[in-house]
Amino acid sequence: MVALLAAGGTIAAVSAGEKETHEPSRVQPSHSSFGEPLREATEAEQDLLHSAEQLLLRDCMKDMGFAYVPVPRQPLREARQFPYVVDDASWAGRHGYGSDLDRASEKLRTDDANERYFQSLPKERRGPAVIAANGPRPDGLTARTPDGLVITHSAQGCQSQAQRTLYRDLPAWFQARVTMDSLPALRGAKVTADNEFRSGTQRWSACMRAAGYAFKDPAAARAALPPPDHPLPHEREIATAVAEAGCAQTSGLAATAARLDQKYDAELRKQYWGQVSTWLRLRLSALPRARSISAAETHR
Repeated sequence: MVALLAAGGTIAAVSAGEKETHEPSRVQPSHSSFGEPLREATEAEQDLLHSAEQLLLRDCMKDMGFAYVPVPRQPLREARQFPYVVDDASWAGRHGYGSDLDRASEKLRTDDANERYFQSLPKERRGPAVIAANGPRPDGLTARTPDGLVITHSAQGCQSQAQRTLYRDLPAWFQARVTMDSLPALRGAKVTADNEFRSGTQRWSACMRAAGYAFKDPAAARAALPPPDHPLPHEREIATAVAEAGCAQTSGLAATAARLDQKYDAELRKQYWGQVSTWLRLRLSALPRARSISAAETHR
């Protein structure tokens, strides 16, 4: 049933005249509701928030007459994202381009206890299970992405109830999350369009050619990969990925991409500080509740 939990909602395009590309200037909070300076949640805190939401979701589904097994935030800890270029030779030496992890992730989805439970339900119970999790209709919550798309989601259902319990201000949380989910793609587009990045890919490409691989840029190397269920021979995948990571370092592309990523991340966070600050504030303010939920679970 994990796949049936709506992470986003219904998306509707709006006319160009309705689009908002930035937020109006205004003073934004710089502290959480507990007076703590705004900051990103640590990895451990992100795990805690996710776990608390999963426990709330489980309990709500139980109250609605259905079972739900909490799932970890990162089922595969070794899984990594390389948005610009594989730059970790050690990781590449173990996983190549990650086709082994893609297959492991697919196996986790196939073997998911919640999906098996959902499929085991009588057909007449499956619809009510989806409604219990997601609400009856994708409305009640509305958010606008930075590029002007309107996303709606149910304010009812166990998923929304869990988030409301944890973050309190569900509409503000939903808008902030939609904005934050949009920023990586915006940032990535700015990085790859930057002349410094393009120059770096040219040096990277020359390095790869010298190593015996003819790729214009890392995106071309990615596009040439077969699907995970029919991967390259393991040794070939490893060798190609290790060469990519080595060239990312020697060409300077890895350093350039990291610097540009930080630059555009800072610019976008400043541009959308209203939603960024809400995201940071609500997550920090939710930590005491998450700890309480986790402690109660431990003492059950």
